[in-house]
Amino acid sequence: MNTHLSLPYGKQHLSLELPKECLHAVIESQLASYSPGKSQEQIVEEALAQPHGTASLKELAFGCKKVVIITSDHTRPMPSRITMPFLLEQIRLGNPQADITILVATGCHRATTKEELLERFGQEIVCREHIVVHDCDQGPFAFVGTSPSGNRIELNQLALDADLLLAEGFIEPHFFAGFSGGRKSILPGIASRATVMFNHSARNIQHPSSTAGILSSNPIHQDMVFAARASGIRFILNVILNEKKEIIGAVAGDVEMAHEAGVSFLSSLCRRSPKPSDIVITTNGGYPLDQNIYQSVKGMTTAAATCRPGGVIIMAARCNDGHGGEEFYRTFASEPDTEKILKDILSRKEEETIPDQWQSQIFCDILLSHTVILVSEAPREMVEALHMVYSSSLKDALCQAKRILGQESPSVTVLPDGVSVIIA
Repeated sequence: MNTHLSLPYGKQHLSLELPKECLHAVIESQLASYSPGKSQEQIVEEALAQPHGTASLKELAFGCKKVVIITSDHTRPMPSRITMPFLLEQIRLGNPQADITILVATGCHRATTKEELLERFGQEIVCREHIVVHDCDQGPFAFVGTSPSGNRIELNQLALDADLLLAEGFIEPHFFAGFSGGRKSILPGIASRATVMFNHSARNIQHPSSTAGILSSNPIHQDMVFAARASGIRFILNVILNEKKEIIGAVAGDVEMAHEAGVSFLSSLCRRSPKPSDIVITTNGGYPLDQNIYQSVKGMTTAAATCRPGGVIIMAARCNDGHGGEEFYRTFASEPDTEKILKDILSRKEEETIPDQWQSQIFCDILLSHTVILVSEAPREMVEALHMVYSSSLKDALCQAKRILGQESPSVTVLPDGVSVIIA
């Protein structure tokens, strides 16, 4: 008797058949089963009507001429077609003459394309509103202070010049910042490359509290909060999404208070105990987070938390955008010794951090403890250059995993969506 499972892959799903005797556990959050009993629009409206620690957005906008709304980039499944119209409406109710700019927070990612903007916002907003895509190298930037960790915080001047700065985003577990959302719209969202590099340094990544589900004592989070406060941001709207990328919760208001409320709600739905197995099969939750190998490391970290040492992780991610990070790819393609790569990264000071180093560091830790098989559309040469095993299907990946382990009936844990769960 087999168990049938469906795993998100790009904008579709992959089918998986597993013998019941091999299936040790299926670890899922309650995001899929949670029913808010309201429409997505109602959830957003209610959040905006009951902000945490601030006046309403309409009141904040009164008398503010220059308004900047920070939003997520193409790598995040932010439902801006629903949220952005509400934000624009509230601002213009407060000040019909407001000069509004939507600033796309790319961090150090590539620029968001016109096609991706259209997909995110729809034709009307793209044609009507002024949209600027952040560039971590070009800026212009302004220095706003030095964080307690010693990080020089440089932020996009456009945001700092606003009479009213706000952000929209979504909250999910994050593999080293604890959770996404809130303060992350500022750092790394609209920060300079140098500021992001320092925040993502080897020392910070190595800290035991720099992991999914932890904010207290997390040095990366603390740096981000400092940057957010220094930016003068006055309002956020953050949503919580289910596996269909539908809004099931929303919070609004102060950048810390609202974020903490959202984190509390999300944590109640996604914390799960580990179920150690020989093989762990997972995904990055499908599009848009599985567009490249770089982002797929996030789902792998969750899998690693419940895979036995020496076990095999099977990651199913479409990766139609390739590796997703030039330095990330070059780091592994140029050096076959994973242990040497990690040793070199750990020797670097904060000011010596290079692009994608944090992802390489976390990826090294995974590779040194587990074999990773990648099921994707990325070329075989690319996958193997990144020290992984290439596979064309889940069925083939399972056969390869059995050969690697030398076991005919290994135990298997399945994480249908590796970025929606906190293993603790």
